[in-house]
Amino acid sequence: MPELPTLPIKSLQRFKGIDFPEDIRFGQILVTGPPGAGKSTLIVRLGGWSEEGYLDLGRKHWWRSEILSVRPREIHLGLPFQGLANAVSVFDAEFLDRDPLPPVDFDRIVLPPRKRYFFSVDWYRRYVFEFMLPPPELVFERRVERARHSTHPVDAQLSLRICTAQLAVFRSVAEFLHRKGFKVYLREGADGHPSRFPDPQSQP
Repeated sequence: MPELPTLPIKSLQRFKGIDFPEDIRFGQILVTGPPGAGKSTLIVRLGGWSEEGYLDLGRKHWWRSEILSVRPREIHLGLPFQGLANAVSVFDAEFLDRDPLPPVDFDRIVLPPRKRYFFSVDWYRRYVFEFMLPPPELVFERRVERARHSTHPVDAQLSLRICTAQLAVFRSVAEFLHRKGFKVYLREGADGHPSRFPDPQSQP
């Protein structure tokens, strides 16, 4: 399936001096992206929950996870990859040690039920996924500098190829969640302009 284009979001509001889509609430935001994308920086500026939570999208009822009870929240995604029995993060050795790096197994991502009754929860509108996706060269530069100080174990295995592949994984997951009906938007950095994918009816 071809990569979806993105469109700049025109109707904006500001939280803590940062632009966000006008149609979301502060308490919906889940910030995710690969290592070095700037998730922690954004969450700290927002005054959100900066301790990284791990969310396994291959697990039943992940949408009920306790880590999602406090928002805005920074989350790492555990993902099912082709050829791997269990979901892993893009910085886990099970993913990084494969050659070539495996693609996401989207058939194993578990989706919440659709809202059927007036009083039932609409999980597809409860959360808004912000994907932070800077250029891979910038992520690599940040992580090389960070690795010099040995502050993040995830920087032990590091190359521009790996950074590029990790960003591609998150971009593909963002598209998948959008196609399935979740509210998703993207940005390159905390001060960057948020963008979105076209609505399903307007996609080419």
